[in-house]
Amino acid sequence: MNISEPGQPRYGNGDSSYQAAGGIAGIRRLVDAFYDQMDSLADAADIRAMHPQDLAESRDKLSCFLSGWLGGPKLYREKYGPISIPAAHAQLRIGSLRRDAWLLCMHQALQQQPWPEDFKHYLLQALSVPAERCRTRD
Repeated sequence: MNISEPGQPRYGNGDSSYQAAGGIAGIRRLVDAFYDQMDSLADAADIRAMHPQDLAESRDKLSCFLSGWLGGPKLYREKYGPISIPAAHAQLRIGSLRRDAWLLCMHQALQQQPWPEDFKHYLLQALSVPAERCRTRD
């Protein structure tokens, strides 16, 4: 699913996605916008209730995860240890509606980023894979 213009780095290769996101600072801006959407969208109230009131650690964990997942430093592993997406979410009841609410928050957050449209599209498509892997029910 690599999308690129001729002569431009292809997203998903090496650290090209991490660089396109603006490194950890850009990722943290995305994650902040994501959780802001979760706090404000009525469609996300159910998944917001699955999180602690104070989102500081949730924001940090998602930022650290995305850093490594996008080809940058493996910050999650360094700070929190290894992660298995299905195991980390196994205790939660996540069906397709909750998965879709998560992706809606991410879509809205991506629209706020100053990134090329093709990167936003690529990233939302790519994030649908781990979002689906979090699904424990249907």
